[in-house]
Amino acid sequence: MNKLTLIGATMLTAAMQCVAAEKTLFKTDFSDGEIGKVPETLMILDGGFGVADAGGGNKVLELPGAPLDTFGALFGPAGTTNMAVSAKIHGTIKGRRGPTFGVGLNGVAGHKLMVAPMKKALEIRKEDSVVATVPFDWKSDSWTSLKLQLTEVKPGTWKLEGKAWSGADEPKAWQISTETTTAPSSGKASVWGNPFAGTPIQFDDVVVSEVK
Repeated sequence: MNKLTLIGATMLTAAMQCVAAEKTLFKTDFSDGEIGKVPETLMILDGGFGVADAGGGNKVLELPGAPLDTFGALFGPAGTTNMAVSAKIHGTIKGRRGPTFGVGLNGVAGHKLMVAPMKKALEIRKEDSVVATVPFDWKSDSWTSLKLQLTEVKPGTWKLEGKAWSGADEPKAWQISTETTTAPSSGKASVWGNPFAGTPIQFDDVVVSEVK
């Protein structure tokens, strides 16, 4: 085997290992949803969520621009650890007001990865408390992908890692992380939004994975 062939084989093996590292447990792009209705695969906690036409034949889950409060939806299987959730989210700034939005794990009382545009921050929250934050420059009227992962790094210690990006290519590096010694409760993954700007927040390409 020559050097180029060996390099190619090594890269292919690494790529296959990356793919095998996650097993998809739940996935939806809302393409089969009925406009104005809530998909049966979602459990709405509160808010007027419904499937909407985003143009070009693309359907999304939409949270209306009013009322102004934090709303969420649960989906996928309930899990405790070694789980990941991702979604694409769209929002807009209006004047000096901007939305907050994100994804979560372990149900209502679990951790959330949230974009806070007016603070220019990406945050990991436990319920309403911020437990980690990093600077994040979000662009209004654009789609942002978010991913939150929870793994047990050693007995009694769990790590939460998050990333947010625009475009099709997911960055390899995690942008924000924190550890906890509090055992995660069993719960479903989630998406969250607060339309502070008074404009709708849209969600697409929702995925829940098992991390191995």
